[in-house]
Amino acid sequence: MTTLATTEPMHQAFIAKFPDEAAHVFESHDPQEVIPILADLPPTMIAKVLSVMSPSLAADLLGIIPQALLLSALPHLQPSLAASLLQRMPDETRVAILGALPQHISTDIGPFMEYSEDSVGMLMDVQFLALPEDLTVEEAIRQVRTHDTQHLNEIYIIDRRQVLVGVLSLRDLFLASPKKNLAVLMKRELPTIHPLENQEQVVEICNEWKVLTIPVTDLDGRLLGIISSQDIIQVEKEEATISMQTMVGASKDERALSPPGFAIRKRLPWLQINLLTAFLAAFVVGLFEDTIAQFTALAVLLPVVAGQSGNTGAQALAVVMRGLALRDIRPSQWFRVTLKESYVALANGVAVAATTCTAVFFWSHSWGLTMVIGVSMIISMVMAGFSGAIIPIILRSLKQDPAQSSSIILTTVTDVAGFFSFLGLATIFSSLLG
Repeated sequence: MTTLATTEPMHQAFIAKFPDEAAHVFESHDPQEVIPILADLPPTMIAKVLSVMSPSLAADLLGIIPQALLLSALPHLQPSLAASLLQRMPDETRVAILGALPQHISTDIGPFMEYSEDSVGMLMDVQFLALPEDLTVEEAIRQVRTHDTQHLNEIYIIDRRQVLVGVLSLRDLFLASPKKNLAVLMKRELPTIHPLENQEQVVEICNEWKVLTIPVTDLDGRLLGIISSQDIIQVEKEEATISMQTMVGASKDERALSPPGFAIRKRLPWLQINLLTAFLAAFVVGLFEDTIAQFTALAVLLPVVAGQSGNTGAQALAVVMRGLALRDIRPSQWFRVTLKESYVALANGVAVAATTCTAVFFWSHSWGLTMVIGVSMIISMVMAGFSGAIIPIILRSLKQDPAQSSSIILTTVTDVAGFFSFLGLATIFSSLLG
């Protein structure tokens, strides 16, 4: 790996124009090598790079960066992002940094320190336009014109206690009679979300209400901030991609150019767990060692049964995981979902078993072996379809992340079910395998 050189004007121009690419390069190097590069950059540029880095890696970088450099860059970060990075640091370090920041900066960051990283509070934007309900249209338009309306689509209406009471589109405001009150024009039915809610709830509300922004309120209904359309899209993208990584034991914080050490720390524990499940499958095979020694054709066909049951389970798992993520299904619908997936697996199992039996008979000329693999394939595929549907539902009911361990549990179930059904039937009908 090449060592990063001292920053030159050309390097600064590249980082300023392509902060995303620069961040990816930094992520692939040791943080100690990145510090001299950041030391030569303006604070605004440092903040821009940190804002597009993986949060865990950016926090690691902030943990070793000189305090003077850190204090110059933090004021240029979004308060929510600065709080997210500071939350990853030791308590003593975080308190010291907040104490050294200017008062108005630490005041802005402070409220976000109360929210967990995956909560709605870390997403909300406190720079929003809210108008009292007793204003006239003419007065409201006058205030709107003094506001940055570039990304303004809706105006939230509050009472004098700062409680959210409605929403009004910018179009309806400018088309209304100047003397009407906002309370008459506003739409009172609108979704809200609490800052301590999980960010997954944002996707659910967006799908249900089809809104551009979502207001964030406290338990008393006071408007604290909004979730913008850009944030909603980002959450939907993250929910979709995180599931792909966590289903196979990779960390949701890992990127393609993350340092090897970071990737190893995140992946190795799940590989060790997967190894234990592989030994369980091997134990099942060992129970039928004598049968395999007597009929070596069984060892040849084992991967066929395991492979088909594994694919069947993976299909059911993917469909149910997507349904849970999009809130198309709920854990209470487990019977309907598992019945459907079991029926699909049975139909597919019969069709695949017919093809398999044909191939095995022409290969082995054994009616007994043909019958055993056909029946075992149907049994194992039905078990796989049922397991692929029920496992993520059970994990969701237990308040666990279905994407984190579903695939590992499913692999164990499909391997054990496939091996046990195939070798068990072969043992029972061993007299027909000649």
